[in-house]
Amino acid sequence: MLTLLVLAVFAILMLGFTILTVGIFLRKNFVWFLAPCGRLILWFWKLRLEVIPALPVPDRQTVFVFNHTSTIDIFALSALGLPNTRFFLSGFLRKNPMFAILGYLTGIFWTVRQHYPEKRAQIFHNACETLKRTGQSVALSPEGVRVVSGEVGAFNKGAFHLAAALQAPMRPLFIDITGDANPGFGWNAGPGVVRIWVGDVIDTAHWRPEDAAQNKEEVRNMYVDWKNRIEAGAEGPHAKQS
Repeated sequence: MLTLLVLAVFAILMLGFTILTVGIFLRKNFVWFLAPCGRLILWFWKLRLEVIPALPVPDRQTVFVFNHTSTIDIFALSALGLPNTRFFLSGFLRKNPMFAILGYLTGIFWTVRQHYPEKRAQIFHNACETLKRTGQSVALSPEGVRVVSGEVGAFNKGAFHLAAALQAPMRPLFIDITGDANPGFGWNAGPGVVRIWVGDVIDTAHWRPEDAAQNKEEVRNMYVDWKNRIEAGAEGPHAKQS
């Protein structure tokens, strides 16, 4: 209930800000609202956010990718305050009016399920054209769905097509939530710790869209190795540059 209340308050604030400014400043400054919204929800859930190491502010357009383990993920990523960054989210979330308002105001790219390949391809094409025009960064999960088994799920090609087409570096993030705090598909989270491990930038200058299948497998293998190192207690598990 508190989560929905927070979402409602921030949706109203953002809607009011959009009306007052005729939408001129919102798309580049929506982090002013998303970051405190995410932090407040984590606080309500008694979740502490740790970012290891500190995430540097990108100096150019970046494709952020992350493993998707829980309902918590989107709030933890919002709490990071990624500047001028848009997200991909499941269109299913639009059934919640608060998510719908926040999503449309912040320029979410709404996706459809994998068994609508033509629609997905068009969504990613349109998103790519928008990002080329705006120069904004983007964050999405190559898994495409929440994988609550504790494993790294199969990766889709969309993020890798985007990075190649935009010629934007990829910054991998690994979300690690302490066992009992992870609600999986649910909303009963915490208390606990959410750790976001920050990987090294992956140079995509040599990537081509037609190599997306190969690139996604290489990065997925990197995530599997990364996960194993975290579970083994290895310090500073950074992603390797491609």
